[in-house]
Amino acid sequence: MDVARMLADLKDEREQIEEAILTLERLAQGRGKRRGRPPLWLIEARKRNPEAGPGVAVAPVKVGGRAKAASAGKD
Repeated sequence: MDVARMLADLKDEREQIEEAILTLERLAQGRGKRRGRPPLWLIEARKRNPEAGPGVAVAPVKVGGRAKAASAGKD
């Protein structure tokens, strides 16, 4: 294998690794508090389940979903 080609490949990999490290460092620092109004689905989910604190996502229940779950548990 050509040594020049190997060096070029290693340099490319090093650049990719450095970019990945920078990205992970930014994620580790955190972004602080989110700004703006939360989406409507999140507001409704918090109304249905008030003990779920902020940051806890609650999947919305589809129409008739609770009835199906209740009937499934009766067997």
